[in-house]
Parts: sequence; structure tokens; C-alpha cells
Amino acid sequence: MATVFGTMPDGAPVEEITLVSGGLSCDMITYGGAIRALTVPGRAGEPVDVALGFDNLEDYLRHDKFLGALVGRYANRIGGSRFQLNGREYTLPANDGVNHLHGGQGFDKQVWKVEERSDNSVTLSLFSPDGQEGYPGNLTVRVTYTLDGEGLTLDYRAACDQDTVCALTNHAYFNLSGHDSGEILDHRVQIFAQRYTPADEGSIPTGELAPVEGTPMDFRQPVQVGERIDGGFPQLVQAGGYDHNWVVDGQPGILRPVGVVYAPDTGIKMEVDSTLPGVQFYTGNHLDGCPAGKGGAPYGRRWGLCLETQHFPDAPNKPQFPSPVLRAGEEYHQVTCFRFSAK
Repeated sequence: MATVFGTMPDGAPVEEITLVSGGLSCDMITYGGAIRALTVPGRAGEPVDVALGFDNLEDYLRHDKFLGALVGRYANRIGGSRFQLNGREYTLPANDGVNHLHGGQGFDKQVWKVEERSDNSVTLSLFSPDGQEGYPGNLTVRVTYTLDGEGLTLDYRAACDQDTVCALTNHAYFNLSGHDSGEILDHRVQIFAQRYTPADEGSIPTGELAPVEGTPMDFRQPVQVGERIDGGFPQLVQAGGYDHNWVVDGQPGILRPVGVVYAPDTGIKMEVDSTLPGVQFYTGNHLDGCPAGKGGAPYGRRWGLCLETQHFPDAPNKPQFPSPVLRAGEEYHQVTCFRFSAK
């Protein structure tokens, strides 16, 4: 089902599309391809909307937290807002101090085109021209959202006529107690990673792949989010909480477990699988209630968490990291699944 959600300043319409499968439903909009709501059954079968979002287009246009949006051409940060490719330096707009974040005026701020749709699936496409936000090559992107009885799968595909860098993600904020229920500090999180990438004060990885063992970054077994978040560990003090990249166990390119989140009050469990090499675990440290969310929910600090499957931050400048280079004529193809259950 599709309805008009709003109108862009240039008159372009923005659609809202609702996907339904079994007891699950997902509302998304064509502006930024953003997930606006994701409703799943709780322990007693009650519907729980677990995704943060807004009631109107105007709030999506003025907020700066990437709620539910598709992010590109490069998700996360590129240090110094520049990178080299094939011997040439490319300069990007700095929008996070001196660094470049989430593609600048990126894919989250554009209206995507609906290519195909059914009751439980929609494919969106976007064309990013050569030079947009400083990136080389004409890039075409297609993202398919499919809702089934277990959860939501995002299938990302892209191709370019020049060598470029490409790293796509979705920036959904989850609160498994309900989008309007408050902080996520009681959620239990597990991340299948032996290592993470420590970052400097600008959240740019130092290049080290550090072991999680013996640190508050160790989520190999389920840990309550609030247990160690304010314990004084320098990486957490610097970022105001968790906002780091973990090196997901296993072989990139193969769909494998990334993490698990559980809310004790609703009994909802979310399992995340992906083909991507990393995941950014972010605890909503910069949510500030402006603008208010659905139904006037204030969306304050740490009201939602993200598990952004991704290429590593600043990988274009870190040859020791998995390469985010997309060669001309090749296809970028990554998959991420969010599966839900309750007990």
C-alpha cells in the first residue's frame, strides 16, 4: 500500500509505503528510503513499533540524525574529507568537523524512485551523478526491502561507470521496548566480534584492530547496554557512549551473524545477519529530542540504538581495512537481515 506522505520544496511527492507479512509491518518513505515504523509482536502478541521515526516530512527535512535512512555514497566517516583512488585525490565536503560523514548531502536527503513493489517488498533506486559530493563516477543504486514472517531483509546493489568507493547502510534506530518507551540501557546486546577499531577524538579509526577481551567493548556474550557505558573507558568517554565499529567474525561476503539485541520487558529479540565486514554499534548518544518523534515522543539521549552493518570507517584511507572500492563494471552487492522473535 502506498500513500502520499508529503511534498518536497521543489514540488516532488514523497510516498509512504507499507509492507505487511504475517504479524509484522514496515512503513517506509521514499525520502531517504527511511524506515518510519517497524511493528513486530511482543511476548503477549501485542504490536510493538520498534523503530524511531517522525510523523511528517517536515521533520525528516530538518532533523540531522539520519533516522531510519539509507546512507551513501559512503556510510560513516572519511577522515580529513579526502581520499585517494588510482593516484588521484578526491576532496569531499566536511560536515563532521574536518571529516566527511555519511556521504555529506547524501542518499538520505534524496527522494528515491519506486521500481517494483508488492504487498511485502519494494525496490527503490537512485542515480548519483559523477562528482556529486565529490565522488567519482555515475553510480546507480537499487535497494530492495523484503518483509517476511521473521523480519526485514535489505538487499543493496550498485554499479558505476568509473572506479569509485561505495559503502551503503541503513541507519535505523531501534528500541525493542517501543519507540516511545525511553532509554535503551536495559537492552541486552551481543556482537559476534573478537576485535573492534579504536578511534581518535574525531571518531576516525586509528588503523588498529584491537581485541575486545578485557574491555567494555566485549559483547561476545550478552551484556546490558547500561552496564559499562559510563564506566570511564577512554573510548566511551570520548564518544559519549558506544559509537564504534566492530570487526564481525567470519568471512565478509557471506551472510553470517552480526549481533543480537533483547528487551526484557517486551521479550522481543532482534537478530542481525549481514555480508558486510563491520558493524557500527551506536547508542543514540546525540539524540536530543529535536524534533520530537512519532506521537510527540521526545527521543532523548540513548532512546534508540543502531547496528549499522558497514564497511569500516575511513577504509578508503586505510589499506589494511577491507577495500570499499567498487570497480567500473563490477556490481556492489550486500545483504543485511533483521529477524524478530519474542519470548
